[in-house]
Amino acid sequence: MSAGEPPPRDQVIALARRHVWPPYTSPERHEQVEPLVIAEAEGAWLVDLDGRRYLDGNASWWTATLGHRHPRLVRALADQAARLDHVAAGGTTHPQVARLAAELCAVAPAGLTRVHFTDDGSTAVEVALKIAFQYWQQNGRAARRRFLALSSAYHGDTLGAASLTGGGEFFAVFGPMLFDVIVAPPTDAHDDDDAAWTAFGDRLEALIAARADELAGVVVEPLVQGAAGMRMYPPALLARLREATRRADTLLIADEVFTGYGRTGAMWACDLAGVTPDLLCTAKGFTAGLLPMAATLATERLYDGFRAAPGGATVAGASRALMHGHSFCGHPLGAAVAREVLAIYRDDDVVAGVAPRAAKIAAAMADLARLPGVRRTRALGIVGAADLGDGGYHGGAGARVYAEALARGLYARPLGDTVYVCPPLNIPLPDLDLLLAAFGEAVAAVAA
Repeated sequence: MSAGEPPPRDQVIALARRHVWPPYTSPERHEQVEPLVIAEAEGAWLVDLDGRRYLDGNASWWTATLGHRHPRLVRALADQAARLDHVAAGGTTHPQVARLAAELCAVAPAGLTRVHFTDDGSTAVEVALKIAFQYWQQNGRAARRRFLALSSAYHGDTLGAASLTGGGEFFAVFGPMLFDVIVAPPTDAHDDDDAAWTAFGDRLEALIAARADELAGVVVEPLVQGAAGMRMYPPALLARLREATRRADTLLIADEVFTGYGRTGAMWACDLAGVTPDLLCTAKGFTAGLLPMAATLATERLYDGFRAAPGGATVAGASRALMHGHSFCGHPLGAAVAREVLAIYRDDDVVAGVAPRAAKIAAAMADLARLPGVRRTRALGIVGAADLGDGGYHGGAGARVYAEALARGLYARPLGDTVYVCPPLNIPLPDLDLLLAAFGEAVAAVAA
């Protein structure tokens, strides 16, 4: 076997079972259920070691917004690696990260002018929490130490981000390690139930007003709560949250790790509500899944709050500097790829291409809603979801759909009893037709 030839499938699985500790997987499942062994990928397709092809129905955990192995991204990575592979962020900068910051601010909601680079979505949220907390501590509002999050939120796996779940089923075991968060009351509002959403907005506004003096910020996944089962809420609710936080003079933190970069049909989900948050977190589509890199964007007001004299021109001393950083902050390879992602979005008008794909996904979800075993469907942009059964995240219906989809050449990892499609934004329309047909057949086989 040559150095470049992959080992046999059974050997790969044996090595993985012997040494790999995979995410969100029990040892028993790791040892008993065979994983897909992917050897290569291109565009919307994954290819396993045996040469079988699968459409990537979730864009590689929602990251591959431009598909796999996009030639321009591969070339940008190689070109940058030949020039500068890494440099520490302390006391240095480099052309790629400086230009990326400017280009990112240019496409961000108006008013976001500062960028802190980090490595993944969880950490981008963690940075936003630190900025918000430290800002109030050193600007005369030390009682503002708590955050408000929506019920069923998911913002990442680090302890700060995990705290925003309110100790839900993902992280209940870590409860003693998490900080206390104000969790908004749950709602049964769905789809176009305007009265229910209005009542929910009333409760949120009252809660923010009542707790304003202790709130460092309100953290939301704009319009779509991904890990909660693709729960969707209307742009008007996000706009009301922006106004409520403005009246309370607290911070709105938008976790656009999943929803950003065109997934909802606009560059940012916040754009659909016409709002600018105080802090915005981005990852996943930021490098189109090619490299781990993320960013937290902030307003000039927040940046100025870290100066030695708030609002003054003096450079901040160490005690007021943002107390966060890591070895790969503003990594040159990630920055080069992220810049090329933005260039592709401009050159190919990727976000405009969402509309025809969104129409196909919405139509497919409407067809599924007619099946007797489907409780509810919904769609927004390049996201379509259907609820089966009553088991929630630990339900078994989704696993059966997953198996049926694999047999039809589709990788469609479920969220418990919620099954969904979330393909690359630029998936060719014929491939999308194949994907939706396979998904519909898989759901019908289980829901019948």
